[in-house]
Amino acid sequence: MFSGNHKCGDHKSMKQIPEHIAIIPDGNRRWSRTHRLNLQTGYNAGIQKAVDLCIWAKEQGVKSLSLWALSTENIKNRSRGELNLLYNLYAKTAYDRSLLKKLKENNARVNVIGNMSMLPKRLNDALTYLQNQTRMYKDLSINLLIGYGGRDDIMYAVKRLSSQHTAKISDEKVKAELRTANIPDIDLIIRTSGERRLSGFLPWQSDYSELYFARKYWPDFKKEDLKRAIDTYKRRNRRFGR
Repeated sequence: MFSGNHKCGDHKSMKQIPEHIAIIPDGNRRWSRTHRLNLQTGYNAGIQKAVDLCIWAKEQGVKSLSLWALSTENIKNRSRGELNLLYNLYAKTAYDRSLLKKLKENNARVNVIGNMSMLPKRLNDALTYLQNQTRMYKDLSINLLIGYGGRDDIMYAVKRLSSQHTAKISDEKVKAELRTANIPDIDLIIRTSGERRLSGFLPWQSDYSELYFARKYWPDFKKEDLKRAIDTYKRRNRRFGR
C-alpha cells in the first residue's frame, strides 16, 4: 500500500475524519483475469464491494461518499457487450431488496449523478427507483457517478451558462450549473489497482483533496484498507493555500 502526493492540508485536528470520501474503484477486469474468472463475476464482486464500502465508511463516521460507477469514456470506448453486462448488473442491484434493506438500516440515500441520456432506459428507470426508495434517509449520502466525466460536467455547465447570456461569471455560478453541483468538496480520494491518476474525476470538487492510491484491485479492497487510508489522511497537514 502506498499513499499519493497530497496537495494541501489543514491546521485543524490531526484526528479529524474525512467527511467526504470519493472512490475510483479500479481493477475489476484485471481481478477477473488474475483469478481466471469471467467478467460478470468480476463486475459483480466490484458491486458487492461498493455496498460493503458504504457501510464501512459510515462506521468510520463518513457523511458523504462518492463512487465512480461508469465514466463517459467507458461508455464511448468499451464494447456493447461489456456495457450491456454492466447495465444489467447495475439495474439488478438497484432493485435488490437486500440492498434496499441495508440502505434503510444505515439511513443512507443514493444520489445518481451523470449524463443519463447516455444510459439505456431500463437502467435509468432502475436508478430512479433506487433514488426514490432512499430519498428520505439522511445519515450517509452516497453519490453514484454513472455516465460521468469531469470535462463533460464542466462543458455541461458552460453550455447552460452561455444559454443564459450571463454577463458576469463567478465560481458560484459555474458550480451551480454542474451536474455535480450538490456534491461537496472532497476530503479524500481513494483509487485502487495501483493506478496513480484521477482520470477527470470530479475536478471541481477535488482541487484540495488528499490522494490515496492502493495497489489492490477493487474486489480485494478490505475494511482495514479503508481504515489505513483514513489513518493516512489524519496524519496529513491540510493548509488550503494558507
